[in-house]
Amino acid sequence: MTVVLKYTPGVRPGLVVLPGPGLDSVRAIVRRDLDYTDRFEMVDLGTPATTDGTPGPVNYGIYKSLGAAFALELGEAPGGVTARLHDVSRSQVRSQQVFPLPADTDAGFRLEVHRMSDEIARWATGTVGVAATRLLFVSGGRVYRIDSDGSDLAALTPAGQTALSPVWSPDGQQLAYTQLGAGRGGVAVQNLGTGATLPVPGTQSGLNITPMFSPDGRTLAYAHSDENGTDIYSANIADRCRAQRLTVGRYADNLSPTFSPDGRRIAFVSTRAGPPQIYVMAADGTDQELLAPFDFGATGASNAPEWSPDGANVVFHREVDRSPQIFLVDVGRRSLRQYTSAGRNEDPTWAPDGRHFAFVSDRSGLRQLWVMDIETGRVRQLHSPGAARLPAWSRRLGRTAVASNP
Repeated sequence: MTVVLKYTPGVRPGLVVLPGPGLDSVRAIVRRDLDYTDRFEMVDLGTPATTDGTPGPVNYGIYKSLGAAFALELGEAPGGVTARLHDVSRSQVRSQQVFPLPADTDAGFRLEVHRMSDEIARWATGTVGVAATRLLFVSGGRVYRIDSDGSDLAALTPAGQTALSPVWSPDGQQLAYTQLGAGRGGVAVQNLGTGATLPVPGTQSGLNITPMFSPDGRTLAYAHSDENGTDIYSANIADRCRAQRLTVGRYADNLSPTFSPDGRRIAFVSTRAGPPQIYVMAADGTDQELLAPFDFGATGASNAPEWSPDGANVVFHREVDRSPQIFLVDVGRRSLRQYTSAGRNEDPTWAPDGRHFAFVSDRSGLRQLWVMDIETGRVRQLHSPGAARLPAWSRRLGRTAVASNP
């Protein structure tokens, strides 16, 4: 993605977060958020000198000598924070705004700070950040939620109930997941504000897994498994309509549907040619064809596809030397690129910027969540309470996305 600046493409501008009185937690969160965009070289000032609380002029010369293109100044304002982004090379303020913030004890405090970080990122680069997003994942049979920076962990499903395959609704107000019990599994849609759940039509019998919302949030596609095999169905959850069958297994399994951003196509996994591989079809089930080319003997099973936000790529994991690794397939060219090689890496999920994806890896010894930036190759870990599985990254969240903690 081209940065809307005068800087050379591919070169990350330096950014320094200026010290100041108060706002220590806000300043720390914002600095980390901007670092995690992977669009800046963060300038470290070391231990800042003490201040008497009186704001002074920004010494552009010093920060320019440290390699900073931008300097971010945060100051207290009535009911919030004043943010000023300084263009160091021009010795002037580039953008400024007062951001309302709730008290730091408020449940929505961190998300509001993340939104401020995302807007500051937009000031500097022309592209909004992804700090105000969250991930779902499964650990110990429960669905958890975590902020994109690895903080604010919360359980969303009760202990004693086994859940699988969580996924966000496009508006971030609901999640869908499989509720396992007595050899069966129905798909439930849970309201994040109230905790109320509704069953998805057509999932009251058999095993129903890998749900995925359509881009408009009205339809849920999922895989239904019974004695006849595993096939993909879609249900209109907005109008509570009967489910429609999209694939016919004929002794093959079809699962893990993922919608293209325009809602017109679905990528999915099928065993129709032998090992699981990535296919694509129209949203009504027609025009089914292989999407990701494969080479028997060189690579193995492919699983867990997810369409990129711009529609250009599908990310998935594929076995290489009996170990799953993360790949991208270019939808237009049908070309492949491998992104991981150390450890076992699986279940990738896109951030809404299309630049980052999260995945599960055992490279640290325990199956944990990791995030990769596909432009720089930087990888960072998100710590979970135990072994993590099946992550799902939200779109940017609205202010009413507050989940109850059962």
